[in-house]
Amino acid sequence: MSFVPKEIEDYCIHHSSKPSQVAQDLMNYTQTSVHGSNMLIGEMEGSVLKFLIKLGRVKSIIELGTFTGYSALIMAEALPEDGQITTIDVNPETSKIAQSYWDKSPHGKKIKQILKPGLEALATLSGEFDLFFIDADKNNYPAYLEWALGHLSPHGLIITDNTLWYGKVLEAGLDKKTDSIREHNENARLLEGYTKTLLPIRDGMFLIQRS
Repeated sequence: MSFVPKEIEDYCIHHSSKPSQVAQDLMNYTQTSVHGSNMLIGEMEGSVLKFLIKLGRVKSIIELGTFTGYSALIMAEALPEDGQITTIDVNPETSKIAQSYWDKSPHGKKIKQILKPGLEALATLSGEFDLFFIDADKNNYPAYLEWALGHLSPHGLIITDNTLWYGKVLEAGLDKKTDSIREHNENARLLEGYTKTLLPIRDGMFLIQRS
């Protein structure tokens, strides 16, 4: 889902930094061979993630929702050599696809994968992280946000994907997933001591940073 006309998004992509060939190959494979390829973040969102990682000098990332590993690889490419991303998912089949492409990239060594449900995986982690990318099961968005806020480094950034949810967030009571995303968005809006912006990029990117 994108709220920007395709022609405009394509123009923006054309004038933005490009993903690596491995990342492009992974995107192409996912789009042609993997069910649910609409879950890919897309090249436009990928370039925004890389820009923010570079801008914030991010070194440690937690990603909730790996899918076929495109977003993890994109973010790893923007990390310094001593950076690390821990990505969490429950699907062993798509995770195998992800690993096969990470193995082809010199940046794959920066990626650590945990194959467990999100909250269960987070319970095994401690410390502070520079960036959280929340893109997993929508019903747990408020809980993921709460955990991220408690483990965010002093200048850390939280990015939550799909926060416009096809535009359904405009109406309460549609379904459980929509209400969960609405709750996440409202919780973020009410945060004190943070700077927030909800962007209509792809299906919505909510950026949250300590002020």
